[in-house]
Amino acid sequence: MVILSQCRLPLAALVFALLLPLNAAAQDLVLAPLVLDPETPLADLPDIGVAWPELKAEPTDPSQPVVQTEIAEERRYKVSIEGMDGVSADQLAARFDALSVLKANEGKPANIAQIDRRAREDADALVQLLRADGYYDSVVETRVEPGTATTPLTVFLTIEPGPVYRFSDVAVTGLGEAGPKGAELRNAFTVDVRDPVDADDVIASESTLTTLLSREGFPFAKIGESEVVVDHDTRTATLSLTVDPGGERRFDQIIIKGERPPFGKDHIARIARFKPGQLYNQAGIDDLRRAIIATGLVSGVKIDAVPGSTPQTVDMAVTMEPAPMRTIAAEAGYGTGEGVRFEASWTHRNLIKPEGAVTLRGVIGTREQLLGAVLRQANFRKRDQVLNGRIAATNINRSAYDARTFEIAGNIERQTNIIWQKKWTWSAGFELLASQERDVAASGVMASTYFIGALPATLQYDGSNDLLDPTRGFRVGARLSPEVSLQSGAFGYARAQIDGSGYVPAGKNLVIAGRVRLGTIAGAARDRIAPSRRYYAGGGGSVRGYGFQEIGPRDTFNDPVGGRSLAEFSLEARIRFGAFGVVPFIDGGNISTSALPRLSGLRYGAGIGARYHSSFGPIRIDVGTPINPQPGDARVAVYVSLGQAF
Repeated sequence: MVILSQCRLPLAALVFALLLPLNAAAQDLVLAPLVLDPETPLADLPDIGVAWPELKAEPTDPSQPVVQTEIAEERRYKVSIEGMDGVSADQLAARFDALSVLKANEGKPANIAQIDRRAREDADALVQLLRADGYYDSVVETRVEPGTATTPLTVFLTIEPGPVYRFSDVAVTGLGEAGPKGAELRNAFTVDVRDPVDADDVIASESTLTTLLSREGFPFAKIGESEVVVDHDTRTATLSLTVDPGGERRFDQIIIKGERPPFGKDHIARIARFKPGQLYNQAGIDDLRRAIIATGLVSGVKIDAVPGSTPQTVDMAVTMEPAPMRTIAAEAGYGTGEGVRFEASWTHRNLIKPEGAVTLRGVIGTREQLLGAVLRQANFRKRDQVLNGRIAATNINRSAYDARTFEIAGNIERQTNIIWQKKWTWSAGFELLASQERDVAASGVMASTYFIGALPATLQYDGSNDLLDPTRGFRVGARLSPEVSLQSGAFGYARAQIDGSGYVPAGKNLVIAGRVRLGTIAGAARDRIAPSRRYYAGGGGSVRGYGFQEIGPRDTFNDPVGGRSLAEFSLEARIRFGAFGVVPFIDGGNISTSALPRLSGLRYGAGIGARYHSSFGPIRIDVGTPINPQPGDARVAVYVSLGQAF
């Protein structure tokens, strides 16, 4: 914004300025040697600008010490601003604090010359800030009060804002070329006649107009620099702004630029939310840029609007900087009942183009060993739709069962992530398993082999405000898996589960969170169902305070055997202190051999957790103890993981 100030020079001063050279030329100039009279007193030194106290201040109270202030002496000081009534005090104070040299050094020792220079600079800064708010006749005066020998000086900046200047004329030209949208675009520039000459309002209106032009189909719009002319005599100003809309355009083609792009224009068109023929909208471009970054296959992306093949179209020129495609990762964890667990993986994120990530993973632990491969093809056929496939061989040793399993599975899902957290998500797929499992209660020490086919499907609604650390809202989800098992004949059953959780803020740093889970298996007796497909409870994601899968019916060796129904609940208070938090909790749950969940005979666990809220989500450590344990339950259980418990 360019501000021009109209100035008028008094006539007498102008005449004097013109005549002075003529008079000097007409006179004879006589240069005499300069003689200094030692008796002539020196002229007063120029004022340093700040109203300073006397160098020596006699106290009015004889009991108080004499305050002696020397020029070179360093004193601490504090700053006080007066006269901010009637102006935008909060905004002015915040901006002044960011610019003030006095404020930046407040409380630090400084001599008089240093404080004087800082006061002058701050006074000038305040005048400029006031002018930006429309107070063009503002005056800022400075003074200093001495304090005492033990208290700091006080530097006062006193504001006299004067009257606020207002616009007498506001002219925005060029929007007529935008056709029928010209009136709407003009209304976006909200500065009008009689409004204060406020720079913030002008800049905000320019920004609003720019955004609206980019969202209403004008990719090549140009907005000139606004010009403000101030008239001090009338205390008014005029504003003029020229706009070139550049013509309305519609999306046409996507053009790929650069070398070695990780995917082509067809895939970009698939994940873009705009289609050819739709009106240009900058919001769609910004969304596409984030979506391309979210693939993890590029380290940077640039999208430029370029003229299309016709005057009514615009093409998108996309330049991508490929990111490293391969990743090696490792993780370690521990849970009571689950033991120590180490996992390592190798991933190529674009092995099957486009966006086909293949991961080879292995697990070594005290209770689990695994070797497998996973395919995850993001944006499969449409945006946010993922094709998953996995093949794995596992050996699991739990208190409830031992299982050696070979699995082939796949599904299609609508994903959610921390960039675009979805309200509705779903998945549908298949599982084929061959599993040799030992269940002491069902078949003594002999292992049984199960061949299982399943068609699992899920549907979830997420009304929370954060994926990893929600503080308000709720979530609800359902899972249904019809299954067929071959073991001493073929039989079928269905596994169903419902989950719900809610989050209520109860203060600035307190969130009350709760969850409920109900599950059932209908169509087969418990002992016919493979142990790995039954319901279990207990552990860090279930009822804390108990070992993993330790809740529910037990066999003669006091080992859990699982059941056909599940009931769980959790309630916790999430108290946060900056980056850290404390979470007291109580959980409850039960496993039943009947198909319907039972709310009686619940096992309760309670404890406390610690949270560290990192940039990628909370890291949690929970320590719990069983309130009504069964024989053999440990008195303390510890859980460590990423993210809240639910």
